[in-house]
Amino acid sequence: MGALSLEPHYYAWYAPSARLTDVFLPEQNPFGGNQTMNSELHEGAVALREMAHNGLQRGDPVLAEQHFARLLEMIPGDVEALQFVASRHLIRGDAIRAVAMLLAADQAHPDDANTLHQLGAAQMAAGDLPGAVGSLQRGTALAPHMFVARLRLGMALEKLGETHRALVAYFGAVNAAQAQGRWLGDANTAPGLRDAVRHAIGFIDAGRRQLFDQVLEPLRQRYGRSELARVEDCLSIYLGEKAMTPPDSRQRPKFLYFPSVPSQPYYPRERFPWQAELEANTAVIREELRAVLSQPQDLEPFLQTDSPQDAADLVRSSGTRAAWDAYFFHRHGERYDAHCARCPQTAALLDALPLVYVREHSPETLYSVLRPGTHILPHRGVTNTRLVTHLPLIVPPDCALRVGGEIHAWQEGRCVTFDDTFEHEAWNNSGETRVVLILDSWNPDLSEAERAAVNDLVGAIGDFNRESEVLTPKG
Repeated sequence: MGALSLEPHYYAWYAPSARLTDVFLPEQNPFGGNQTMNSELHEGAVALREMAHNGLQRGDPVLAEQHFARLLEMIPGDVEALQFVASRHLIRGDAIRAVAMLLAADQAHPDDANTLHQLGAAQMAAGDLPGAVGSLQRGTALAPHMFVARLRLGMALEKLGETHRALVAYFGAVNAAQAQGRWLGDANTAPGLRDAVRHAIGFIDAGRRQLFDQVLEPLRQRYGRSELARVEDCLSIYLGEKAMTPPDSRQRPKFLYFPSVPSQPYYPRERFPWQAELEANTAVIREELRAVLSQPQDLEPFLQTDSPQDAADLVRSSGTRAAWDAYFFHRHGERYDAHCARCPQTAALLDALPLVYVREHSPETLYSVLRPGTHILPHRGVTNTRLVTHLPLIVPPDCALRVGGEIHAWQEGRCVTFDDTFEHEAWNNSGETRVVLILDSWNPDLSEAERAAVNDLVGAIGDFNRESEVLTPKG
């Protein structure tokens, strides 16, 4: 493996927004108590900073360095000057002096992410990899969006032989960059970074494949490779090694696609013999629901977001206010014990069902409360390994569900099961509240071995993404 480097340019560190008040707190005033001298020093510092900035604007970094160096004679702890002069030392190959200046900058203004990034790069150039890791970790903790700093952190960890930590850093760097429209290809990757980014992506591809192969290996030993052939394809699609080609083009999972199972918006009732018992208890479930609706303080918005735009992208209203509320029995795999205790018969029925249990993801069970005039806009689910079932409890006229373009009108007490990786939407155009019991169950076309593998694989993906500060789709 060839050595990697990132070109150090002075403009990568230059932060002209720094001010004297950013460098020293009032009690740390370097000018002392003589107000006349304070004023003269202040005016001199301002003039030197302006001359340094003018030098940069004219494309003369040498002149800028001279003025910043003079500024440091006047104010040794000026962070902007320290950063700039250090960058010049680094360009000349004097990493030791650069590190010393940046350590001074860090001491003068602790917890400045840009200083820590620059310090980490200088420490790498000086051969102090552990020091670089420490500085870059501090910097990226303060500013997770600094994807170049994350890239450097991955490089330092890789050189130290800390393979897994390097993988986490690289993956976080690439995801943070691509979230900002960068590193999607050569066109939006700085020339000096392209080789390093390509290396990071190759490292990620090999590292994630190895990581998730290790997760599946015990299951291969237990069930045999042939039993997990579709799981292997599922993993290859997730890792981007194979294309996702559902037999029905309307199907587009947001997270995990399981291949070679039937692709259909709605599933026939006979595939779910357990639904008969659930339907037979519709009146019991509805009675507990009505008690909840009479004291709705435990209802909460289904969409857990503080962003009005996110909510508007999924829910709208033909009336005064869109409202999609929920009373959860399980949310992302977490059981709501108090809610279950309040509705014991509903909870007991749910406990007896073959729900999906995947750590931090499933089951998802709830009363879904759609207020008058509310429209849940078209959206898609995360994976076809599980299906969604509605047991309609209160259904006024002019309420319906559309999955894959096919409309289904709910009937109270009659379950409907669908694959939510097809685009789907729901509406209540009536003047009354509509409520369905929602639950998720395994896709019946997955075998026991495949369900076990999906469970372990999704858990491992979530763990790795959390380490990398990358969101794993849920819901």
